[in-house]
Amino acid sequence: MFVLATLLDRSLEQMAEAAADVRLFDREAIRAASDVWDNNLFPLFWAASTSRAGERERRATTVLEWMAGLGERRRAWMTEQAMVAGYDIEAFLTPAKPHMPGRDYLGHVMAPQYRLSRQSVDELVPDYDLATASVRHLQVERAGTRLTAFLQLVADRKFVVDEPAPPALLNVWLDGVTDLAFGLSDRRGVILDARMREVRISLGSDGRLRGAGGEYHMDDRSWHLSTAGRRADAVTPPRSGRSDHRRRPPGGDLSADAQAAAALLHHAMLELRSVRYAARADRVPVLKLCQAFSGAGEAILAAGSLRGARRRGAAFQDVIRNWAGQGGPELTRWFAAVLRERAGRPDIIETPQAPERTPSSLTDGSPVYGAPSQAALVMAAWTAAHTDYQTERPATAQLQLALPPGTDKSSSGPWRLRTVGCTEPNSFRLHADAFQGPGPLVQVGKPTTACSLDLHQGALLVAAEAGWSASLG
Repeated sequence: MFVLATLLDRSLEQMAEAAADVRLFDREAIRAASDVWDNNLFPLFWAASTSRAGERERRATTVLEWMAGLGERRRAWMTEQAMVAGYDIEAFLTPAKPHMPGRDYLGHVMAPQYRLSRQSVDELVPDYDLATASVRHLQVERAGTRLTAFLQLVADRKFVVDEPAPPALLNVWLDGVTDLAFGLSDRRGVILDARMREVRISLGSDGRLRGAGGEYHMDDRSWHLSTAGRRADAVTPPRSGRSDHRRRPPGGDLSADAQAAAALLHHAMLELRSVRYAARADRVPVLKLCQAFSGAGEAILAAGSLRGARRRGAAFQDVIRNWAGQGGPELTRWFAAVLRERAGRPDIIETPQAPERTPSSLTDGSPVYGAPSQAALVMAAWTAAHTDYQTERPATAQLQLALPPGTDKSSSGPWRLRTVGCTEPNSFRLHADAFQGPGPLVQVGKPTTACSLDLHQGALLVAAEAGWSASLG
């Protein structure tokens, strides 16, 4: 049980570290750590909510087994974070089962996710024409001190399909990006070269991506008809007659006060997880939420292990009040609304009086007016115009920038995160030097009209006739 509670506290510590300095913002680390608790938080409260030590340990072991069964990545995260806290979690778990390819609801074998290697790339060649592939989406993003990239390609099939099908999309993830260059003239023609210690991707005439390693997945509902798909079909067991839906999470009924605490923390985790949408990342108060729930695992265990339902209930109410105290008045108002709307418990904490001007949403920092003269690039993305589920989507560009606290270089305080986007950019140029840290930012034109942004003297250049979705002020 202590290991289970420690995993919760490690998640909060991880997210706080990932957001401590927005110039090194790690959006994926925050998303992954919060996502762990989507369907594991209520089981944790259930495991903790008994004064009988033996029963608590049996419940906690069941929950750990459940969590570890949610995929290889989840098990690896659990093992790593438990090790950081000084525990060997493998001692609590049954041996991991080997991964088996799956089948969809029609019984068609589904393409697995491959590590990028010479062999796995060679398997693409008989089925998909990369020489004529086009870039649908490119996203390069900071993950702490490292860079990652996601590249989505539209590739022509070399095999015959039974009926008209959506385009085949090759999704490529790169870790440890060391070099990149991309412009709008580099959208067609791809060379994918996976070596022992480096992955090289050439795009068009001058575009390139270099990374230490990565993975790819073929998103093609007709993959089962390909050469690789037919080979996989021959060795993949048929879909069983039983439902393939995973069993329900372990757990049982919680007391009203434990349920209220669980609902509040769960809703906060969903708020933290919403950073996966880049447009929301600058509106989620990651540090404030992590500070408010600091030590939550230990507190939940202490409250749940008390003897007597009444004492446990009072302790969980105290836990909620302590979270509100650690979060401050603005979060307390949000906590009170969540408890009222999600748990039907408006009685646990008092709602502080709102200031005359209450922010419309949870945000970190205050609005700053005037365009800054410098910025640090956190994420840059470009998406081609395409049709998605019979809907026409225009080309777009999106930037995530770390901005200084004010327009004056002498201003003190933490840097702030700002996400801006535009449609139908007529210029998009991205070079690795754009991610070298804070540098000169030049904005030409007004944000709501024809406008261009230049960072690090042309390492990033984006221009759009319709302007940006938000001001950099």
